[in-house]
Amino acid sequence: MADDSAVTIYGNTTVSDLNKKDQNPFSVKVGLAQRLSGGAIIHVTNVNQAKIAESAGACCVIVSEPSTPTSGISRMLDPAVIKEIQESVPIPVMAKARVGHFVEAQVLEAIGVDYIDENELLAAADEDNFINKHNFRVPFVSGCRDLGEGLRRAREGAAMIRTQGDQSGSGDIVDTVRNVRKVMGKIRVLTNMDEDEVFTFAKELGAPYDIVAQTKQLGRLPVVHFASGGIVTPADAALMMQLGCDGVFIDSEIFNSSDPYKQVRSIVQAVRNYNDVHMLTGLNLRDNGGSSY
Repeated sequence: MADDSAVTIYGNTTVSDLNKKDQNPFSVKVGLAQRLSGGAIIHVTNVNQAKIAESAGACCVIVSEPSTPTSGISRMLDPAVIKEIQESVPIPVMAKARVGHFVEAQVLEAIGVDYIDENELLAAADEDNFINKHNFRVPFVSGCRDLGEGLRRAREGAAMIRTQGDQSGSGDIVDTVRNVRKVMGKIRVLTNMDEDEVFTFAKELGAPYDIVAQTKQLGRLPVVHFASGGIVTPADAALMMQLGCDGVFIDSEIFNSSDPYKQVRSIVQAVRNYNDVHMLTGLNLRDNGGSSY
């Protein structure tokens, strides 16, 4: 393209790349994130869980410290453990960094993780400023609970948006469904707007006009869109996919089940066959003994 401040992303449309010195353009990062579309990303805390997730068909594992009973807060996992997990599985490894903690992100990039999740559920390092993700070669994932928040994170350089719901491990999916529907509903409103109305809508969302206009053109988020929180059964995963998500995050509580491999495998298959109700029924009966619901 003639203007080197613009790069191609999702579907041959453009958004400015704020860091022209970046050796890994935003288009490349989005392309790397697109490789995870149609898959399940599994939270793991150790090598054994990572191996189970990989063998069950997970497209990626995300590593973090286990939540403590007292605080419920997890932090960036020890880099030595992350390296051990990287060496144990051939699939991509994603790691969490605290919001605004660009040094944690630098450490994770240096040890060679495939993706960084700037996770708002960890103890925040900076309450006011998110990481400038354009400064990194590695693709970033960021969370949102509404369209405006998601587009702001994408404008900061997030190559994947994770619409966030419940993270208590209770299996309550209602917040995830509410937030995904909220994002998709706003996109439908935007898609049907007159061009002149987009400026005001962008102000209402608190998001830059250019990426709002791009979302209108695409009829979807301009980056990969996953759902996270309370997704514990094959039906939960298929629901998120039918609502329009590109994939799902599954919490590490899944490893507390009697047969973690079968549980992960059933969810992976549900994501891949989310529109086939007969397949979903068969998955439940075959992989989980009819007890996963």
